[in-house]
Amino acid sequence: MAGRINDDDVKAVRDAVPIDAVVSEYLQLRNAGGGNLKGLCPFHDEKSPSFQVSPGKGLFHCFGCQEGGDTIAFVMKIDHLTFSETVERLAAKAGITLRYEEGGYNPSHQRGERIRLVEAHKIAADFYREQLNGPEAEIGRKFLAERGFDQDAAAHFGVGYSPAGWDHLTRFLRGKGFSDKELISSGISQDGRRGPIDRFRGRLMWPISDTSGEIVGFGARKLRDDDNGPKYLNTPETSIYKKSQVLYGIDLAKKDIAKASRAVVVEGYTDVMACHLAGVTTAIATCGTAFGGDHIKILRRLLMDNGSARVIFTFDGDAAGQKAALRAFEDDQKFAAETYIAIAPDNMDPCDLRLAKGDEAVRDLVEPRTPLFEFALRQIVGRYDLETPAGRAAALDEAAPVVAKIKTSSVQREVAVQLAGFVGILDQEFVVHRVNQLAQWARGRGDGGRGDKRGSAPTASRAGAQHHQVQASAAPSGPALNLRSPAHRTERELLKLALQKPALVSPAFDAYGVDEFTAPPYAAVRQCIAEAGGAELGVAETREYLVQVLDATPDDTVRKLVTELAVEVFHGKSIDEGYAGEHLVKVRLRAVDRRIDDVQGSLARLGSNVAPDHLAAAQNEVWVLQQYAQSLRSHGAAAL
Repeated sequence: MAGRINDDDVKAVRDAVPIDAVVSEYLQLRNAGGGNLKGLCPFHDEKSPSFQVSPGKGLFHCFGCQEGGDTIAFVMKIDHLTFSETVERLAAKAGITLRYEEGGYNPSHQRGERIRLVEAHKIAADFYREQLNGPEAEIGRKFLAERGFDQDAAAHFGVGYSPAGWDHLTRFLRGKGFSDKELISSGISQDGRRGPIDRFRGRLMWPISDTSGEIVGFGARKLRDDDNGPKYLNTPETSIYKKSQVLYGIDLAKKDIAKASRAVVVEGYTDVMACHLAGVTTAIATCGTAFGGDHIKILRRLLMDNGSARVIFTFDGDAAGQKAALRAFEDDQKFAAETYIAIAPDNMDPCDLRLAKGDEAVRDLVEPRTPLFEFALRQIVGRYDLETPAGRAAALDEAAPVVAKIKTSSVQREVAVQLAGFVGILDQEFVVHRVNQLAQWARGRGDGGRGDKRGSAPTASRAGAQHHQVQASAAPSGPALNLRSPAHRTERELLKLALQKPALVSPAFDAYGVDEFTAPPYAAVRQCIAEAGGAELGVAETREYLVQVLDATPDDTVRKLVTELAVEVFHGKSIDEGYAGEHLVKVRLRAVDRRIDDVQGSLARLGSNVAPDHLAAAQNEVWVLQQYAQSLRSHGAAAL
């Protein structure tokens, strides 16, 4: 068994791969001030960004779900990898060769499962691309040429060809050291009567990548009439490929989607190719499944849910396309972005449109757009005879609940007015009132169905209380964390200074005892800083110091609090020596005052039973503490 990765190599990997570069592969980041970046959290569903990244410290933290850590922790969490798998992946990205403490370099067959499966897909994709140049693949090259794709286009999208034999790729991958079990579990091969055989045979192949650009599956198009399989065949569900969680072309489109705040959803691989080659580089497609909630989450992280974001669906105008559009509209309210539909003339898809009318026609396709809600309502209303009162009433009965689902009241009213026009009802206020009634009834039913209001969306104040309760769980014992307490607020700010700007509080901070922090979660963080070597250690190298503090945490709860404090913005306008001194003094002064109260309270309880020598010592301690407190109040940080 391979040994653990050398600690120096882990540090080299952590330092070599910027956390903002890694996180940006999965979501759009924007300036959050103070050198931090923010975005929509990939670990929970949220509508406003509470996920922060600190490039200077190499840390991330979500103030919504409390997930946090360094680059390695982020990749482990988002891609469900082990620590070793994550370090190996990042090392490969950075060009770092890893050393292992026991047994030298890690043999390839001992690597983590995900890395092995991804590597198998990469080698398979290279194999397929090479095969596209062979004589057998003439039928594949002809297919591409007939659709306007030359050799350069095929190379850009990594299009390949799978040989028609039973096990060409399987034997090739065996020769590269992959086991039959790995080939089966990857979905590249399948069980045959005499062992594994190629899953894809005699087909045109499109590699499917995840958001980070790693190939996790394939889409295969039938080319021959004697192929009895489906027209399109995709990789089956595997540990690295979930069809509801991948979008074809996302690796190529993600930067332009984030930059333009626009995404174009098409229906097939060739449509993505046609759009990109025509200049619509924000095009992506689903892989053998309907556009759904998990796809929306991917796009929302890239679009950042800003008010100008657009998502354009380019479904065919036929019955199947209309059905797909209505399915997409069911999830419309999960977007903050505005959603539209674009249907090409003569019901052509983007690939056919490019062939018939050129690149400009494809670009024009996604410009004059119809709002998706308008398309959906027209489809519903169009099924009824609007010349009769009964037909208009039936159309309103089906369409009004759809409008009632719109969450924004002003938009809901506007669409209700449009619905009145679609149906042909002159009394617009009647339709608006009907929609309002349905919306109120739906909200009431939602609460009633749970029996109380505990399941309803929390108010801002309730959300804040829940957030602080989560933080309080870091406490091993003692009173709950309460940020309304001036003492707790000051302690929190001082710990943020010690973690983010240790030079401003060193060396004074390192003389502070754990008991000077009254909130147990903060006392736990103070203990971790002490065990890491103190804040003075961070003066020269903040990032390595934070790694040491995180390594000293006793559990995930304290670890999350450390990452939170390490990226949270300060409350002051000028974070300087004066600000740091103010908080050092406040924490120390409260500790001194508590000690004075403790001693005086102890003397009061003992009353006349106190021994003379004990009384004298206690009175002397109180006098010294009072003098120190007075000095702190008079001279501030200079008295520390």
